[in-house]
Amino acid sequence: MLNKKENLLHLNWIKTNGMMPTIIQDFSSHSVLMHGYMNKEAFLKTQKEGFVTFYSRTKKRLWTKGEESGNLLKVIDIVTDCDYDTLLILVEPIGKTCHLNRKSCFFLKENASNFLSKLEEIIEDKKNFNADDSSYTASLYKSGTKRIAQKVGEEAVETILAAMKKDSDELINESSDLIYHLIVLLHDQNLNFNLIVENLKKRRTEKL
Repeated sequence: MLNKKENLLHLNWIKTNGMMPTIIQDFSSHSVLMHGYMNKEAFLKTQKEGFVTFYSRTKKRLWTKGEESGNLLKVIDIVTDCDYDTLLILVEPIGKTCHLNRKSCFFLKENASNFLSKLEEIIEDKKNFNADDSSYTASLYKSGTKRIAQKVGEEAVETILAAMKKDSDELINESSDLIYHLIVLLHDQNLNFNLIVENLKKRRTEKL
């Protein structure tokens, strides 16, 4: 995260007339969630409390996103552009960001990254299954960790066999099954796929 004292000096508040354009991005799916403005006070409050606070130009006051709805934006990192006149804040959204009950205020096309995030949301929701939920994902959670882990093992073997047969279509299908069951297992253990991605990034820096 930006160093508080150093970056208040570096940020170009004069160029932006004291109002820094601020882009909010989901750190997991990389979806752009919303855009707002920060003055120095809002910037410092965001850093201190760890939740995004803007300066509302309509309300003429500081405004913490979600202060009424509870749909807060938990700060993961804050970065600036090369001219120090725009902020990008990576967040973990708590609830839906948009007042229209959408995840993003922008109308985004589905891509590989945000699709995976949506898939995880569905899988996580299935953990809190109703007794009458007959979906396959809910049935996996009902069967317990041992069975979920067994399914990951079975799909891994089937993926290997598809590769050995050099059957591209079967390999794609079996890989899809493997990744799906792995995500179910991760969420069963209160983890998510983004933690795997972050670990791979760390390994790339250290070993590759």
